[in-house]
Amino acid sequence: MPPKGVLNEAMSQRKNIVTVVIILFITLFVLLSAWTVFKGRQTQGRSPVSGSPPPVGGQQSGTQTQTAPRQAGGQQGVGSGQQGTGSGQRGSQSGTAQRAALTAQRAAVTVRATEVVLGTIENSVSVSGDVLAARQVAIYPQTGGRITELRFRVGDRVTQGDVVAWIDPSRPGEVYAASPVVSPINGTILQAPYSSGDTVGTSSAIYAAGDLSSIVVETFIPERFSTSIRIGLRAAASFEALPGETFPMAVSEISPALDPASRTLRIRLQFRTTLDSRIRAGMYATVSLVTASRANVPVIPRASLINTYGEWIVFVVDKDNTARRRVVQTGLENEEIVEITGGLEPGETVVVVGQNFLSDGEPVRVVE
Repeated sequence: MPPKGVLNEAMSQRKNIVTVVIILFITLFVLLSAWTVFKGRQTQGRSPVSGSPPPVGGQQSGTQTQTAPRQAGGQQGVGSGQQGTGSGQRGSQSGTAQRAALTAQRAAVTVRATEVVLGTIENSVSVSGDVLAARQVAIYPQTGGRITELRFRVGDRVTQGDVVAWIDPSRPGEVYAASPVVSPINGTILQAPYSSGDTVGTSSAIYAAGDLSSIVVETFIPERFSTSIRIGLRAAASFEALPGETFPMAVSEISPALDPASRTLRIRLQFRTTLDSRIRAGMYATVSLVTASRANVPVIPRASLINTYGEWIVFVVDKDNTARRRVVQTGLENEEIVEITGGLEPGETVVVVGQNFLSDGEPVRVVE
């Protein structure tokens, strides 16, 4: 092992070498930095046109003469460049406006709309009814007893005064002459609920007869619509046996009182045209009654209305395709359209599809 003094001397020499290397690196960095700064200043001091030294002596005038047109040409070039820059700016502005318009169009809500028009609206109620003979009566015997003879069957024609049945009023130990049962009307036998040999009383209807040359539809109207019913009120009837067809009718008879059990009003309706032979007594009918009607009033589709906190609102499309919230007042309505009594004018455009996603002032894009 070398002596301690030798080791210390070796370590000192290494430290000196490292220090010298660091100083060399620092000196090199400073020189490079100074050279870079010097080259930059030298570049800035050169002429921006050609970099040549200015002319001397008699050449100065000629040089100036030659430089003038160059300067003029340079100025023209600069002006042309400025014009080009202006045109570029205008083109950039136009492109920006187009992009903004396209962005706004993409942000607009797609809706469907229709105009407020003047039209006729009818309020109606639909009820079911039965087809009956216009004149229909029950035929009762004048005395009770056993039926000895029934002379007619369902569908047979009878004349007023015809004997339709015989009743034997005899009791055990007593013998009486048979009593006739007479038809009070001309018509057709509609019901015959008894058979020969049955015992009947004076309150038993042996036959039901009706005049089928004139038939009516009988129906019952709920109490809430009873005040709208009047003689001559127009209606339309349809029948399950005749799908797709409707027949015009009118109210011909109104009961003076409501049925206390069902709270309904019994009415009868007559056909307004020649009776169709396909319609028969006993058929099931669906009757649509027009309870109110108004003509030449502003109407809009029912689907365009929105109920918000008890108010009816619509969205109106302005000329700039902006949706505006509008509170409206309504009148008569049916399943398709609604009468507008306030808040809209004919010719305005209202949204009918997509209004549930709109807010006031929002841009929209109307499609067909």
